[in-house]
Amino acid sequence: MSGVIELLRRQRVLPVLRLPSPTAATAAATAMFANGLQVVELTATTPDWATALRDARREAPDGALVGLGTVTSGALAAQAVEAGAQFLVSPWPAADVRAVADSAGLPFLQGAFTPGEVAAAAAHGPVKVFPAHVGGPSFLVSLRQLLPDADLVPTGGIALEAVPDWLRAGACAVGVGSDLLRPGAADRLRSLLRAFEESS
Repeated sequence: MSGVIELLRRQRVLPVLRLPSPTAATAAATAMFANGLQVVELTATTPDWATALRDARREAPDGALVGLGTVTSGALAAQAVEAGAQFLVSPWPAADVRAVADSAGLPFLQGAFTPGEVAAAAAHGPVKVFPAHVGGPSFLVSLRQLLPDADLVPTGGIALEAVPDWLRAGACAVGVGSDLLRPGAADRLRSLLRAFEESS
């Protein structure tokens, strides 16, 4: 688990790649790696996601991790493990997914939203706070006051420009989707993170 979290803390952003085809998903993952990111989340909503996962892993540099998100059942989790996922992510509390992840020795970012859900998930590891845009950074501040040691990864409806606000609110890393795929996104991300580091 520590490997994923350490990489996420360094790169500050978790790309959540929800694409319409496995070819597009693999190309997006490859672009993330080319821009220096080392942890990428594909999603089970991508058609033929298993092919995308296998292909992305072949393109990944040494030390990089490719996981699968939107894992909502134990059966899907088992398929992800078989396809080579290196970590799993659920959008909500999913005990059956955690059981598969634990059995396979894989990191699991469990989705949660309410304080009770977040606390329960944080007892086991990092938490995907979803849908994060509903509460905003101030909601994350409140969660961090209750759970100061939790590794929280807010995801859902977060624009690239808002990443520094979430980091200042206490996010371990910030899940970002379509905004990372826009032209010039990599340069903009580097600029935003540089400014955040300088102001911290």
